[in-house]
Amino acid sequence: MWGELSVAFDVIGYVFIIIAVARVLAEIAERLGYPGFLGEISAGLLLGVVLHDLPREELSLLAELGVFFLMMYAGLELTPEEVRLGGRKSFPIYVVTLVTMFFLTLPFTGYRIETDNFIVAAILAVASAPIVLRLTRFFGQEFLHVALSYAVISEVGALVILYLLINFELHHLSYLEIAFELVKDALFLGTVLGINYVLGIKHRVWIITRLRRLKSDEAVFGMVMILATSLALISEELGLHFSIGAFLVGLMLHSDLMGTKQFERVHTIISGVTYGIFAPIFFAWRGINFETEFSLEVVYFFVVIYLVRILLTTVLVWEKDLKVSLTRAAGIASFGVLGLLVGEVGYSYGVLSEHMYALASLASILGIFVSASIGLIISKIGGSEGGETH
Repeated sequence: MWGELSVAFDVIGYVFIIIAVARVLAEIAERLGYPGFLGEISAGLLLGVVLHDLPREELSLLAELGVFFLMMYAGLELTPEEVRLGGRKSFPIYVVTLVTMFFLTLPFTGYRIETDNFIVAAILAVASAPIVLRLTRFFGQEFLHVALSYAVISEVGALVILYLLINFELHHLSYLEIAFELVKDALFLGTVLGINYVLGIKHRVWIITRLRRLKSDEAVFGMVMILATSLALISEELGLHFSIGAFLVGLMLHSDLMGTKQFERVHTIISGVTYGIFAPIFFAWRGINFETEFSLEVVYFFVVIYLVRILLTTVLVWEKDLKVSLTRAAGIASFGVLGLLVGEVGYSYGVLSEHMYALASLASILGIFVSASIGLIISKIGGSEGGETH
């Protein structure tokens, strides 16, 4: 019994240290003009060196809860209609970016087409939804829907590609079975969004009335969590990542369906839980588990990948203004911490080689930092110009 209590206190102690250091460095990053998650990742890189004998299973579970809440919160920032409208512009950008990244990985695998190419291409084409939300101020509110739609499409795309390849390699699925998996996933997504559409039209008033009868925030949060965990489990059973189910719940719970007051209650609670507890653990845990190799090839890989991606995205989102176009491109080309998770899972399942995992991991970290720096520099230039105008 005392041994079990000791383990519990060890976990709580490590969680306290991780959250405390992550939040301190996040605050420093924010004061320097960078998104706080860069400080949280830096905290993980630092703690990974000084902390030993970490309770890895427990911390990994908490980090997965971080993914769960981050994706749900990202869904709350959008409505299905915004995803549909933003997706018209962002989906072609994603397809072009994914194909381009695929061809750029070929020289690093000896021009052999392997699972490495598909997974790394998916990682390099990602824009993280939580990161896009933090970078909103850099490229303007009007572009948020397109950037968030791209982030959602790219994150879902990366997770679907990863799990399809895992099933293909480990369970030796045929091409027909892979096609069946894709159809099944599409039907699941279409069914959930279709139900949400019908509810929003025919039962909106009934839902808002019933939610108003709930007296406490805890009751509202409890109902949201029941729905979120249910869809997350269904998503996992269908071969998708559980976070896709969490995102769908966030997407469904928009203010038009719930009513403004109830939506604000849910948004406030989930925001506090996400960025106060689980997001720092998730970002720090990715930093703790960060693995790469430092060589000229690694640096060359990142430089080529980033230059191609930022220039390609600038052209695809061109708005007749270099500063605006480059800033928006930096938002979309922000890579993402989810890429580290995808790489970690792919490597653990043996569908991603250690070398390509290292290349993709470093590219994800550096890509986040460089994109944030571009946004910061351009925003300061814009502020200086605004000051001179006045």
